[in-house]
Amino acid sequence: LETMVSQLFNDVYRGRRVLVTGHTGFKGSWLALWLQMMGAEVSGIALEPEATPNHWDLLGLTVDSHNVDIRDAEATRRVVSDIQPEVVFHLAAQSLVRRSYHQPLATWATNVLGTAHVLDACRQMAGLRAIVAVTTDKCYENKEWEWGYREIDALGGHDPYSASKAGSELVAASYRRSFLSAPDAPLLATARAGNVVGGGDWSADRIMCDLVRAVKAGVPLEVRSPKSTRPWQHVLECLSGYLLLGQHLFEGHRWAAEPWNFGPDREGNRRVEDVLSVMLAQWPAVQWQVSSAQHPHEATLLHLDSSKAREKLGWRPVWSFDEAVGVTAAWYRSWLEDGKIVSRGQIDAYTNTARAQRLLWTGGVP
Repeated sequence: LETMVSQLFNDVYRGRRVLVTGHTGFKGSWLALWLQMMGAEVSGIALEPEATPNHWDLLGLTVDSHNVDIRDAEATRRVVSDIQPEVVFHLAAQSLVRRSYHQPLATWATNVLGTAHVLDACRQMAGLRAIVAVTTDKCYENKEWEWGYREIDALGGHDPYSASKAGSELVAASYRRSFLSAPDAPLLATARAGNVVGGGDWSADRIMCDLVRAVKAGVPLEVRSPKSTRPWQHVLECLSGYLLLGQHLFEGHRWAAEPWNFGPDREGNRRVEDVLSVMLAQWPAVQWQVSSAQHPHEATLLHLDSSKAREKLGWRPVWSFDEAVGVTAAWYRSWLEDGKIVSRGQIDAYTNTARAQRLLWTGGVP
């Protein structure tokens, strides 16, 4: 299986020095695991995980891990220089909408200045060939449209988190044009994904981890906005997009140094209550009820148009909405009931399904 996993993405990650910022977080820990399974030499820059338990500690990966705050420009530059990466995936961020209302300055400092610090550390790094800076679907000026946002649509944001992510997109575009246009400069792309689900997320104010906490405590989950619609996808879906994008950048495809959406098919645009219904079908212990408390503004309708990634990268989702939520429920049930961490097995299952669908990043020919 390890041989089969390592052959993905044209085998560009085997033996490469790959830096993941935010590797102790939810997405970052899954990405570090997948990269290691493909034979990459993984290094990470991140703060210590906030929650206990957390996916990073449960995985127990042996990587070159650095406890650095990207708001510290000099420390970031020093560590990046020591690592000498060939590929960088920048995921470190303050990623919670509701926290951004309570900590707006920290959110702006991390997401905008932090991104600038990482890119500035990278821009004169000899041997660095590819940078994928991860933002969010919330970087768009949300007009509550019925149709999906495209990469050419206006950036913006109501809350500090969304606006700061739009700001990080502008920082990346500025660095690409100002400092990374020379023929020997690393290629920089940004990646925008929808709401992700998957095992191992214990961040506050996230539907899945809040639900697991409620199940563990034997109480109903208080749901803020059951009718809100989001583009739901398993974490491995967007990570396959990031890795495919990183492959094209590493191989020198300058056309890929742009913004990219990685969202689910239209059937993945579901209400919060749809997620809960699938979880309940998979896990009878699930209980929930609508909260009557007042909450800060959050968008109620948001879709992504990922046709550019489909047409130019050959990327598309692998798992359906029901499969993504079902696999997430299985991960948490396995951990809660048996104490088992099934992340590696789920990566194998995902890649095997993608291979059966003959997706390009698996070496398939559609």
